[in-house]
Amino acid sequence: MNMDYKEILSRLKTSPFRAKFHLKKSDKDYVALKGMETIRAHAEDIIKKRLAPAVIPNDGKQTPMKNHPVFIAQHATATCCRGCLEKWHKIKSGKELSPHQIEFVVDLIMAYIESEMKN
Repeated sequence: MNMDYKEILSRLKTSPFRAKFHLKKSDKDYVALKGMETIRAHAEDIIKKRLAPAVIPNDGKQTPMKNHPVFIAQHATATCCRGCLEKWHKIKSGKELSPHQIEFVVDLIMAYIESEMKN
């Protein structure tokens, strides 16, 4: 895991809200079954559709709290909505995410999932 992501994940754990999110056994089983490459593809698709647009009509409510490991990871990493993305990662809302920003978000989500799979 990239050291920068470790530091970010460590900082996020100081938030009681962010720290309460963990992958359940069923989430870990799903990741193990699908493999990290497939989970990364799911994360890219979810981020491009639900987080990357400049305007999100239901921003702040678009990410479920369960039913996919990426959703759990988004809440744990503050990549669940544009408001959290701006507050925690200084990525301004109101402008479509760049490919570099999408890659950052997906990499952070994957770093979180990798760390959870080790626990």
